Amino acid sequence: MDYNNIEIATFAGGCFWCMVEPFKKLEGVLDTRSGYTGGHVANPKYEEVKAQVTGHYEAVQIAFDPTVVSYERMLQVFWRQIDPMDDGGQFQDRGSSYRSAVFYAGEEQKAKALKSRQELETSGRFPRPVVTEILPLGEFYPAETYHQDYYIKSPIHYKEDRKVSGRDEFIKKYWSDIK
Repeated sequence: MDYNNIEIATFAGGCFWCMVEPFKKLEGVLDTRSGYTGGHVANPKYEEVKAQVTGHYEAVQIAFDPTVVSYERMLQVFWRQIDPMDDGGQFQDRGSSYRSAVFYAGEEQKAKALKSRQELETSGRFPRPVVTEILPLGEFYPAETYHQDYYIKSPIHYKEDRKVSGRDEFIKKYWSDIK
C-alpha cells in the first residue's frame, strides 16, 4: 500500500458501530474512526450528540489507499449499509444524529457522490426517493475511545444490537442480488 497516497472518505449511516465493519473488511482501507461531524458544537460528547443538541451526525471516517480501492467502491459499500429513503434516522436509531449523509472532501468526491446518488435514484431499486444528503465535510471529531472498533471490542453486544436494528433485514431485502 502507498501510505503517501491516502484519501479520506466520511459517511454517516446511523449508528457508527454498524458502519465500521463493512469498510474495515475492504482491501486498501488503512484505518477507520467513529466520530461526529456536520454540527455546530466543537468537541461534542456522545451523550450530547445522542441527545440531538449538537447538530452532529454519527459518522465513520475511512482512510484508504485509492490505488487499491476507489472512492466509487467506498460509495457502493456505503449505499449498501443504509436506508437511503429515511430522513429521520436509520433503522432503530431515530433522530437527526442518525441521519445518513455523504460528507465530501473536495469537488471530485462531491461529483462522484452526486453521481452515485443519482444512479441509485434512477435504478428503480427503492420504492421511494433517495433522501441521503451530500454535504461538505467540516470538522470531524473522533468519538470516545470505547466507540472505536466497537464490533471487535464488544462483539456480543454489537451482534445483538445489529440483530434487533433491522439493518441486516433491509440489506437482504434490497441488496441480496449483489454479492
